[in-house]
This record gives sequence, C-alpha cells and structure tokens, in this order.
Amino acid sequence: MDPSDRRPAGSEEVADSATSSAETGEVAETGRQRFSRKAHRTRLYIYAFVTVALLVFLIVLAASNTSHVKVSWVFGRSSVSLVWLVLFSAVIGWLLGIVIGIMFHWRTRRPHEPKSASPQDEAQL
Repeated sequence: MDPSDRRPAGSEEVADSATSSAETGEVAETGRQRFSRKAHRTRLYIYAFVTVALLVFLIVLAASNTSHVKVSWVFGRSSVSLVWLVLFSAVIGWLLGIVIGIMFHWRTRRPHEPKSASPQDEAQL
C-alpha cells in the first residue's frame, strides 16, 4: 500500500455512511428541519402537560366542592351537588369552544376559486 493512498482514521466510516445514504435515496435532514421537528415535539409535550394539569385542577376543584346548592333554571329551581354543576359547566364550555372554533375556521377559510375551463372544453364550444 502506498503512503499517499492512506486516509485519516475514521474516514472510511464517513465515506461508507455517505455512500449508503446515497444508495438508499435518503436525504440528510437540514438544521432547519431538525429544529422544526424538535420544536413540534416540544409543543406536543407542553400541550400534554397543560392538559394533564387542567384535568388535575378540575378534579381537585370538583372534589373540594361536594356541597349541595340551589340552582335557578329558566323554568324552575333545583338542588344540585356542586360537583355535578362544575363538571356540567366544564363540558358545556368545552363543547361551545369546539363549536366556536369550527365556526371561525369555516367563516375565515380561503374562498374557493372557480374552475377555469380547460383548452379542450373551449375547443368544443
């Protein structure tokens, strides 16, 4: 072996990995893509943590309010456990939030563009 043909230590591994990724057709992940992927993962962890914290808060709130209260409805009055009143209000608020979000999305969506006639359709006219 000629001394001029020698490669630095570890260069074979780098060359092998470069050829294997070129052979399989994989594209190396850029720094921006990696940052975006990790930022997305971080947001998911934050959402999961906030969701668990809100559920724990709701359970503690319901457990500490076990007394009965009088509720005036539009058509009458009743005595209800405060736990059920809190849970009912939370579910109604959650459902209303979903409905309002859907309405905002529907009202602010991009307008549909009318389909333009293709050259073949114009030739037939």
